[in-house]
Amino acid sequence: MKLQDIVIDTSTMRLELDIMEIPKACVVVICEGKVKIRELPPHGEYKIVTHQGKVKRMRREEGEEF
Repeated sequence: MKLQDIVIDTSTMRLELDIMEIPKACVVVICEGKVKIRELPPHGEYKIVTHQGKVKRMRREEGEEF
């Protein structure tokens, strides 16, 4: 699944997610008024890299048992 941008309602400054439309296992990241959602891998790690208090990069590393 690609990274998705989620829209914040600027009139209410609220974030609404329809849990029926997002992946079962996902991460929601909010930084400086921007929201992104990413599906988590079945096996692996998801790293969120920050720099000076801001999200710089989101990286997924997958693996599987041998």
